[in-house]
Amino acid sequence: MPASAAGDSRAVPAAESGLLPWRLAAPVSRAVVLPGSGSNLTILGGLNGNTSAPGVFSLDSSAGTLSSIGQLAAGLHDAAGTVLEGRYFLFGGGSPATVATVQAFASPVPGAAGAAARAAASVVGSLPQPRSDAAAVTIDNTAYVVGGYDGSRPDPEVLATTNGTSFDDVAALPVPVRYPAVAAQGGKIYVFGGQAITAAASPVDDIQMVDTQARKATVVGHLPFPVAGATAVSVAGHIYVAGGVSSVAQPAVTGVGTTQLGPPGTTNPGAGASGAVPDAYVSPGPPPARLTGTVASTAIGTIWAYDPSNGKLLQAGQLQVPVSHASAAVLGNTAWIVGGEVGSAQESVVQMLKPDTAFGTAGASGAGSPYFGDQLLVADRGNNRLLLFDDTNHVVWTYPSTSSPPDPLGFYFPDDAFFVNHGSAIISNQEENETIVEIGYPSGKIVWSYGHPKQAGTAPGYLHEPDDAYLLKNGQISVADAQNCRVLVLNQNGTVAGQIGTTGRCVHHPPTSIGSPNGDTPLANGNLLVSEINGSWISEWTTAGQFVWTTHVPISYPSDPQQLGSDLYLVADYATPGALLEFDRAGNVSYRYQVSSGPGELNHPSLAEMLPSGVIMINDDYANRMLAIDPATGALVWQYGITDAAGTAPGMLNTPDGFDVLAPGGATPTHPATG
Repeated sequence: MPASAAGDSRAVPAAESGLLPWRLAAPVSRAVVLPGSGSNLTILGGLNGNTSAPGVFSLDSSAGTLSSIGQLAAGLHDAAGTVLEGRYFLFGGGSPATVATVQAFASPVPGAAGAAARAAASVVGSLPQPRSDAAAVTIDNTAYVVGGYDGSRPDPEVLATTNGTSFDDVAALPVPVRYPAVAAQGGKIYVFGGQAITAAASPVDDIQMVDTQARKATVVGHLPFPVAGATAVSVAGHIYVAGGVSSVAQPAVTGVGTTQLGPPGTTNPGAGASGAVPDAYVSPGPPPARLTGTVASTAIGTIWAYDPSNGKLLQAGQLQVPVSHASAAVLGNTAWIVGGEVGSAQESVVQMLKPDTAFGTAGASGAGSPYFGDQLLVADRGNNRLLLFDDTNHVVWTYPSTSSPPDPLGFYFPDDAFFVNHGSAIISNQEENETIVEIGYPSGKIVWSYGHPKQAGTAPGYLHEPDDAYLLKNGQISVADAQNCRVLVLNQNGTVAGQIGTTGRCVHHPPTSIGSPNGDTPLANGNLLVSEINGSWISEWTTAGQFVWTTHVPISYPSDPQQLGSDLYLVADYATPGALLEFDRAGNVSYRYQVSSGPGELNHPSLAEMLPSGVIMINDDYANRMLAIDPATGALVWQYGITDAAGTAPGMLNTPDGFDVLAPGGATPTHPATG
């Protein structure tokens, strides 16, 4: 019977999946990708346009640098590849006709570079007959070749070899397929879907298992729908299946939960790898007709976790770029998915996938979300609205709405929004409306306000471009009154309890003046962390106006700094290309994220906060998107909004300028020091 996507009690980790901010120098698909030394992947052959590539390249997954390290005996695509006895083996493939050759290539020596590292693959043997579109895995010291065909007829035999020269028939697949997704665990090989080798050439939904000890292959389950060209990996003791194509249309809303590279059928220019574009990765012609097959297909973005102990297939996350015919290798606890295809277009993207319980449990609602189990509040400034999302990216509350009471101040230009009073209300500053409002949640009733709508001023009761309004634990409200060059601490009755800086004096000169403050984050010790636009200064002050310390940060426009540790802070650079910076009180920078082009480039990010899952959520204001980045890899692991496109429809935002996370019980994990 079909495997279920619910009811698993083993708490299989969800998948954290991300798009790397850098990209390959040119698109590639149907290559063999195998683990190298350290953080390096080895890419062997593949399709590049119409070309069966002969190159062997080393890709540093930590930086995106690509180096040529050798040549295959002949260009290949759709080969099966694995590591055996410390060497890379490629079995068969298309060149462009299906071949039977077995090529071996010495794995790169750690630290070797340049001409000394370049090597040529050698032909060491031959398969019993030509075979392409197969997959290979290694169990103990034996390599297994699974699936494929000879160019016209299926080859169901699962072959085993210890040396690449002699082969043993282990079992025959009950459902012969090409382009299967294959992974091994516990002496067994699992074969997910694939394309039937028939006149119809349709994807299939079978899950087959090869027991290498019993020398038997059986159908053990079914995918939710037919899938071909997917990727399967065994990582950290778990099997994940990702991507592929299906003859069943895949529902999706552009802008929801994944990173977009451009309109359907196109790709935007990427950051590219360092160095010149390798000759073997350049082919300007259109992709060959065989890329599309004979069946109309839809790209799949779903990631499933498969539990061999009970046969359950559980939805675990989402690829940031849905691809088929990609290649993958595992380094440590992370799988790296290289290139692939969207329809007939080849991709130069690299994506990561790793089991991560912080992103939830496979099979649970919200699995794969960086704020799993919580809700996300977004101040959609350009649309003059607040949106609250659950962890499945559905909007569950909107303000203003037809059901909320009218706002007598006119809700306009919400710059920030934070939950207060254990999630029972929201405080929001409206920069160009010159007001602060406290909104009851979920009623939408205005319960407190300060300022005069669209009337700037310096007198009591007036503001000029208020920013970052926070409710403090003692019930007072702090706000960066940016154009008045002061930070105010307000009482609930509207009187001013304290002030940092001198009204109208907009220069960094503590303890008397500050230069255009735009952030006043409450700290764990009760003080405020103030960012100053003029001069790029960040300082700590008491709410009574006593100066504590200051440091200059090497960015052009610091925005909304946050506390990460006792002496560690995070700030966004409101610029293009934007940046994220971690620093200490002495100004020492411990982390910097800044990408100059491609999907990872930020365009005036105004707020960055570390989520409990360990990733950084960002308002990427002028790109019209919310974005989450894993600081360990720089991967874009979540997005809401269509990059560079503003709108009000589902999946679209317009200059989002603030956010907050609400956890069960009314906790606010990104700003626990507030009221």
